[in-house]
Formats: sequence, structure tokens, C-alpha cells
Amino acid sequence: MQRPQLATAPLAAREVASPQPGVTARLAALDWDRVKADLDMVGCAATGPLLTPSECADLAALYPDESRFRSRVVMARHGFGKGEYQYYAYPLPGLIETLRGPLYERLAPVANRWNAAMGIDIRYPAEHAEFLARCHAAGQTRPTPLLLKYGPGDYNCLHQDLYGEHVFPLQVVLLLSEPGRDFTGGEFVLTEQRPRMQSRAEVVSMRQGEAVIFAVHTRPVQGTRGTYRVNLRHGVSRLRTGERYTTGIILHDAK
Repeated sequence: MQRPQLATAPLAAREVASPQPGVTARLAALDWDRVKADLDMVGCAATGPLLTPSECADLAALYPDESRFRSRVVMARHGFGKGEYQYYAYPLPGLIETLRGPLYERLAPVANRWNAAMGIDIRYPAEHAEFLARCHAAGQTRPTPLLLKYGPGDYNCLHQDLYGEHVFPLQVVLLLSEPGRDFTGGEFVLTEQRPRMQSRAEVVSMRQGEAVIFAVHTRPVQGTRGTYRVNLRHGVSRLRTGERYTTGIILHDAK
């Protein structure tokens, strides 16, 4: 099985450190009506192609560069699964920074509508900088976007990325490797725990450069007796062969 085709030029000379031309336009061109409908219906939405193969390779190539990250987590040491991930340090890579604010601004109306439906008083400002200022005032100052690396037999247990009092209820994961070429297995899995019912699982197929937007912890569901909350967790199934890189864009910061 081939390893991901990583960039060979020095990273300092590559575009990953600065905003990527075209990414903002690609994000704006997504079918946001369909994305919002999918989020309301099942709690997650696949975007289709968002990053180019070269952008994916640039991000994956950052993994060995410790200077780009604030901390590294080996999942098995904490009972999180198998594999590892690193949290980016500020300043974030240009590509991640370019996506994070516009993603928040597209999703803030969904988050506010969900909270209103669930009877939650919290509302989110239109600008991401204002929301991050709220996080930082509460001591949540550490960046949460991360880069994850899986090898054969690795997996990620079902979990929620909360990190503090202030939680934005939607987040994004982007697949940087190509299924079938770079790895097999390793599907993105979302489970939904419904009151007095068995849990529902959603397995999302992704290609290299595609993203999935999904609920962090709760979302509203319309039932026969009104709106109720469901609790969601996400993870990654066992990788059978190869190597899988993903990057996660969490929109709140951590303590």
C-alpha cells in the first residue's frame, strides 16, 4: 500500500503557511442549503471536494514538524483508541486559518437555530473572532484544530470534543489521504443516542479532500410530541491497511 504523496519542497517555501488561493471560493460554492438540510436530518453533512490533493499533501507533511504543534496525544495512553494526533499551535497553518473563520460564519446561524429549538439560551455572534474572544475571556485560549495520524489497526473511540465551558456545537473533519490507495478501513462513524430508543449509527464515506460537518454533542430532532435533544459521538473505525491522515477544525478553543 502506498504512503500518502507528501510534499518534498521545504515547507517554508510552500503555500501551506499562507492563505490558499481558491479555498475560500470553493467553500462559498458548496451547496449550503443541502448541507444545512443534511445537518438537520442526520446531524452530519459531507461537503464533496474542498481541498486539492496538493493541499492535502501539504497539511499531512506538517506532521513531523513539532514546531507547528502545541501538544501530541498518543491515544492508547489515555484509552482513546489507537493512533495519535497533534494540536496545531497558534498561528495556525494558513489553510486552516483560511477555512476556520468562514466555516464558523456559515454555521453560526445553524447553531443559533438549534439552540433556540432546544431551549438553550446561548447564542453565537456572527464573527468568529468575537466568539474566540468569548472563549479566551473564560480561559479557553489554546487552539483546538488538530492533525491526526492512523496506521494499521488504529481507531478512534466514540467521543465528543468539548474542551471547556464555551462549545460551538458543530465541527469539521477533512480527509487528507485517499481511501483504497493510501489506506483501507478507517471510516468516519457518528452515533446518535435518542431518548428511550436504541442508538443510531451513521457511517460517512469520504474521498481525499472532502470534509464532513457534524454535531459536536447535541442537536434538536422534531418528534411527534415536539422537539427533543439527541446526544452524538463520533469516531473512526479500525484501519486495516496503510496510513490515514485527517485534519479537524474545531471552532472553540480549549483551556
